[in-house]
Amino acid sequence: MAWSQSGAVALTCTKKWFETPDSVTFELSPNRHDVTFQFKPGQFSSLGFDIEGNKHFRAYSISSKPGDSSLRFTVKRVSNGLVSNHVVEQLEVGQRVEAMTPVGQFNNVDCIPQEKVLMISAGCGITPVMSMVDDWLANNAHVDIEFLHLAKSKQDTIYFNKISELNDTVDNFNLKMLLEDSSGTEYPQGVISLEWLLKLVADFHDRTIYLCGPTGFMEVVKSALEQADFDMSHFHQESFTPAESQHITDGTVTDVTQDVTSVKVMVPDFGVELDAEAGSLLLDALEKGGVPVIAACRSGICGSCKCKVKVGQVQSSSTETLTAADVENGFVLACSSQIKTDVEVALN
Repeated sequence: MAWSQSGAVALTCTKKWFETPDSVTFELSPNRHDVTFQFKPGQFSSLGFDIEGNKHFRAYSISSKPGDSSLRFTVKRVSNGLVSNHVVEQLEVGQRVEAMTPVGQFNNVDCIPQEKVLMISAGCGITPVMSMVDDWLANNAHVDIEFLHLAKSKQDTIYFNKISELNDTVDNFNLKMLLEDSSGTEYPQGVISLEWLLKLVADFHDRTIYLCGPTGFMEVVKSALEQADFDMSHFHQESFTPAESQHITDGTVTDVTQDVTSVKVMVPDFGVELDAEAGSLLLDALEKGGVPVIAACRSGICGSCKCKVKVGQVQSSSTETLTAADVENGFVLACSSQIKTDVEVALN
């Protein structure tokens, strides 16, 4: 039986181990043994964890292969991150976790590779590109793989032993690592430039490029490729992590720094009226008011927190699942909308 249903399914954590001092890998399995998980390598799933009596969802890339009987994820601790710290410190084998149907356009099925590829990642951005590589290697795909990864050190490199072994044993897998410490090739402040790309992968113009990592890192890499007149139709990057302290209006990125003032958030259908800071997320205000809004990915991708702003203004950084008609009629994604004025909101 293939996992093809929509919505969340309850799975059990069956394995967990540390990859680095601040990141763990864990596997989630179903109760039945005839279930296999079908998804496109590189996609992510929103996982729901019970923390102090509340369900909290976060989006994590799947690092296992399609057709496996379990789903594997790797999570790195985020400073003050409620869910990531819970996963690293408190998730135990035997605990239940809800998993939403995998989604995401960053994958090696929709983003078709040429015969040669360049995988560029940094930090935990290695997880979706590793899933793509595993899929190609498992299916004996004739893909020449250059794998460029940036990390602080070997000890901080997720899957370090695995990618090192692949580099030693697989002819069509070539690893290039840039490390901030003295144990590897040094590079300035974790930034990769056009000069470094030319030095490390001279034929990158002939490859399909897949990119995943921190937002600022991806922006730098993309800028370097554009500077090199790379054919961007062969460039693909993960985008479920929105940039912080920025918003996008009509395609223009601008700063949201402003004087903090108080605004009112009203949800008449639930008898809610509360004060919030201008510039804060609409989702945070709705959750504070006890409005039963569903927030799965919290990244502007899944569309579960869709709601309608009937009065007032918000500033949205994502309209990923909204149609033009939705936007025209005032629908927004609460997780990606900052409150600008007093607002009245409805969930439908």
